[in-house]
Amino acid sequence: MRITRVLGAALLALGLAAGPAAADPSPSPSASGDGKSPTQAGTSFRTATEIEQGQRATASGSTGDYLYWSFPADTGQRPTVEATVKLPDTHGSQTWQLDVYDGLRRRQACQYGAAARTAAQGASSVELACVLRTVRGWAEPWANDPLPGTYYVRLTVVGLGASDLGQPVGAEVRVDSKDIGGAAAVDGRLGKPLVPGIAVKSEADGDDSKTAVLSSFGSDDGWSSGWWSDRWVWTAIGAVLAALAGIGGYALTRGSGRPGNVPPQV
Repeated sequence: MRITRVLGAALLALGLAAGPAAADPSPSPSASGDGKSPTQAGTSFRTATEIEQGQRATASGSTGDYLYWSFPADTGQRPTVEATVKLPDTHGSQTWQLDVYDGLRRRQACQYGAAARTAAQGASSVELACVLRTVRGWAEPWANDPLPGTYYVRLTVVGLGASDLGQPVGAEVRVDSKDIGGAAAVDGRLGKPLVPGIAVKSEADGDDSKTAVLSSFGSDDGWSSGWWSDRWVWTAIGAVLAALAGIGGYALTRGSGRPGNVPPQV
């Protein structure tokens, strides 16, 4: 009975401790520093407009233009990029595509979501979405895993008639993410985040005459700050449960003592 009570109390305590860690995280709140939403997009990777997660960005352009935005993503986050293109009143069939690239300008595959869609003739808008894989803290050099740093969003039309080329369109982009936490943690850490100018900054440390053009956004506590993740909680839970199972197994198999029909040893 004592073993049963101990096991019950331990399991109840572990369940209460693990509850918050296992909860489904909510999307990140708006991180806009000045409260103003960008109203234009860049035309290349170098001129991409910076946006924060949770921030809504709009832009005006023409069919055939390449529209670029950039946003930060850190270890353990799973970004979701959503875009809406407002089309002119009269147009033919058009196919729009949403591409996401990492800090090394490698195109990242979408886990799910409609990253390319065709708008029928006369449609007022088309909506696109791309859910990326969870950002990892470390990866092999040959791997294409998403790593912490700057990510680029490119929105463009890939199929339309010649008569629709150059017509005015409006675009709206928003990036959110979920914090996956220890479920995607790996044993390793990236030395530097993949952000523009990070190599220049490393070389210019201690030299006031050199300045690097770095992305102005990022975490207040630094990239990939801290070593803690909820994976440590589940590791501790597993260790405690294994110990309790060993104690319970020993208590069940040891019996009640020496059998009564066995004479004592002299």
